[in-house]
Amino acid sequence: MQTIAIVDYGMGNVRSVQKALEHVAPNDNCILTSDPKFIRDSDRIVFPGQGAMGSCMSALEENSLIDEIKFSFKSKPFLGICLGLQLLFDSSEEDKGTNGLSIVPGKVVKFKDNALKIPHMGWNNVNQSKDHPLWFNIENNSRFYSVHSYYVKPVNQDCVFGTTNYGHEFVSAIALDNLFAVQFHPEKSQSDGLQLLSNFVNWS
Repeated sequence: MQTIAIVDYGMGNVRSVQKALEHVAPNDNCILTSDPKFIRDSDRIVFPGQGAMGSCMSALEENSLIDEIKFSFKSKPFLGICLGLQLLFDSSEEDKGTNGLSIVPGKVVKFKDNALKIPHMGWNNVNQSKDHPLWFNIENNSRFYSVHSYYVKPVNQDCVFGTTNYGHEFVSAIALDNLFAVQFHPEKSQSDGLQLLSNFVNWS
């Protein structure tokens, strides 16, 4: 039995993430937590998030989680979801400029095509740019559910493992050592989303 810490800093529907993980890992402890020590002692970390990046960074700081996130992603399997992807980057255009965690070099920018409906919401295909254990048993260009107005632009394209097209191609999945992070919501993406979560739970 392993312990999976779902970082709960008051931003987003983390209960749906917990329920999805409990479904794919019924024998593991899938715990919502804002306790830095519990996160450090856990076997795996899931880092979800919804809302504004500035508010999320403030919530992480108030819960003394920033240093723990920066430490833990290096030492154990780490899954970022939606804003949990964007927060990993240096900065965002949101709120006239917001600093991120600076774990992944790059920035977060807003969709600017006036012909597009913003936020990008609903089902869309994800092209698997490179093979990865978390893509196991998921067909290329499978559809996942997203809700977001911003997207990430990594400095180093080597970390790009998935892309999606919405007016133009944007990065929807990255990987770096123990870290895998996605712009979409696997917990809302039915069988393929559950498969990705199952792959994460068993990723070594």
